[in-house]
Amino acid sequence: MPKHILIIDDDALLRRSLAFNLEKSGYRTSNAATAEDGITIALRDQPNLVLLDIGLPEMDGMDAIRYFKDKLGVPVIFVTARRRELDEVVGLELGADDYVTKPFDLDVLLARIKAVMRRTESTQIPKIPGKPITVGDLSLDPAAHTTILKGKQIDLSPREFDLLHTFLAQPNTVISVDDLLRHVWGPDFFGQPQVVYVHIRWLREKIEENPNQPKRIITIRNVGYKYESQES
Repeated sequence: MPKHILIIDDDALLRRSLAFNLEKSGYRTSNAATAEDGITIALRDQPNLVLLDIGLPEMDGMDAIRYFKDKLGVPVIFVTARRRELDEVVGLELGADDYVTKPFDLDVLLARIKAVMRRTESTQIPKIPGKPITVGDLSLDPAAHTTILKGKQIDLSPREFDLLHTFLAQPNTVISVDDLLRHVWGPDFFGQPQVVYVHIRWLREKIEENPNQPKRIITIRNVGYKYESQES
């Protein structure tokens, strides 16, 4: 099974280029434009390594690395345009496994990735990518990738599972279509928002008693959707 690398950088062109080249080299990739979105992805699908930009909007790389190292225990390589030696020292003291300065040679980055993975694979302790969630009569376990509705397991596609996970993580909270696209399909998805509507319909067919009159996944017109708890 290919190793999973999570790319977190607010430069969309760099994310796409890195993802393309890493996948050509045999890796599986996910990517995010913010640390917050990267953490959401990592909880759902734990990476083997994170390529983390320091200069991110809102939560920056210096803060995010504590989460990836302390909570998930995954190796992190800082990728940054900052050239000051102090940044490197601080970054490595915070627990980064390596440090690459932009612009960088792809072959050098690939070599660094392989070296970090070799160093950490023997000591890395696998951690559960998110705790089980129960909302009313519906339970979802990200580690086992199972969904239980009223005591019975239901089969969901990977995208349906990620969509439901996003809803259950924020029950009774309205989530916009743009946020669903960003969290479930990724920030570099360039398709039409109709893909959300289609997957919502498929998901309703599996978890609603009457998909045409949904009581769980509720449409909030001109705003988005929210999941409402149903007791057994």
